[in-house]
Amino acid sequence: MLNRNDILETISMIDSQNLDVRTVTMGISLFDCMSGSGADTVKNIYDKICRKAENIVKVCGEIATEYGIPIINKRVSVTPVSLIGAAERNYFDIALALDKAAKTCGIDFVGGYTALVHKAMTDYEKYFLTTLPDALAATKKVCASVNVATTRAGINMDAVRIMGKIIKKCALLTASEGGIACAKLVVFATAVEDNPFMAGAFNGAGEDDCVINVGVSGPGVVKKAIEKHPDADLTAVSEIIKKTAYKITRAGELVAREAAKRLNATFGIVDLSLAPTPIMGDSVAHILEEMGLESVGAHGSTMALALLNDAVKKGGVMASSHIGGLSGAFIPVSEDCGMIDAALNGSLKIEKLEAMTSVCSVGIDMVAVPGDTDENIISAIIADEAAIGMINNKTTAVRIIPVPDKKEGDIVVYGGLLGKAPVMAVNKKSPRKLIERGGRVPAPIHSNRN
Repeated sequence: MLNRNDILETISMIDSQNLDVRTVTMGISLFDCMSGSGADTVKNIYDKICRKAENIVKVCGEIATEYGIPIINKRVSVTPVSLIGAAERNYFDIALALDKAAKTCGIDFVGGYTALVHKAMTDYEKYFLTTLPDALAATKKVCASVNVATTRAGINMDAVRIMGKIIKKCALLTASEGGIACAKLVVFATAVEDNPFMAGAFNGAGEDDCVINVGVSGPGVVKKAIEKHPDADLTAVSEIIKKTAYKITRAGELVAREAAKRLNATFGIVDLSLAPTPIMGDSVAHILEEMGLESVGAHGSTMALALLNDAVKKGGVMASSHIGGLSGAFIPVSEDCGMIDAALNGSLKIEKLEAMTSVCSVGIDMVAVPGDTDENIISAIIADEAAIGMINNKTTAVRIIPVPDKKEGDIVVYGGLLGKAPVMAVNKKSPRKLIERGGRVPAPIHSNRN
């Protein structure tokens, strides 16, 4: 059983290397909120979230004080809203209720304004997708996701085509804020049901009524550990990362179990994802550069990231029997000071970033592109990421921002954990005919197993 002694050796990591619990996310099932009346459903959703999550901020504060581990975000994820609102199709009202509940409870974000359309779309799901721009523009704390592909189903290219249009509209509706609505919208392939990280968190149908999932992060800790062994070969570097990940995960499990107990919830998973911030000393890119790259984006970046991701997972699995979510390394451009620098100096291009997503935790994440980028190009970027996820049976995603009135080389500042985004160039050759074909990309041959 974990106790306070288990985290003593992590004190220096917390004090000087930016180790923190990035998020405690409470997953809440909304299935029992469904009613014959749309208004009653909305009220039930608001009431249940406020009832279940009313103490999450207080409890996280108590745990952080008692154990000396900073807990940065307190969040809620809910059952995919496209399912909950299917009968009345009052999705916008539900979005407002989610936002109001988040503000009432004092949580940072609520995720789960979600649709799972990886194989096909019902009429109610098609309608749900049309509500995304208005819902995200009208709310501050609501996050959305759409799953358009899996290894077993293939890629729903009709949904991919629609999402290119929706992302453009999200950007236009929040043009005065740099297209911020797009930062709250993720397009997934092979989405997981227990992801605690925003903007893609939702509480899957296979989850408990109320569950605690914790995301731990420590890029600075990993970088500092590698720094101590400048001449180690890559086998040794992998071992260093594994041992460091093990220590980080123990602290995360302690927090997760304590939070679950105090909040009368089920302990779900610890997601050991190295999630960076714009703060110096908290960068995944700098880990890769510590391994020996002059700049992230250089040739060798994909291999270095593969080593990092694999070692993080191996170390985490040794530390906890309940590792889940995504677990690995995130490479969001705007949220990582090293990635920002690499994009600004020209070392990191979208094409190289795409290659790196084949071995990282997610995908093209928090990438700003020129505001006049064609919607078909955005859909094609989603399709490429979905193909990587489908073929490799892994989660991939796109969180892309066509920033209105911005061009290549400009910078848009979002602040906080969202950081600042250099506007990156895209290949402007048109994929329009490919995207307009629609249909479904068949599942790969290795999906045909049971």
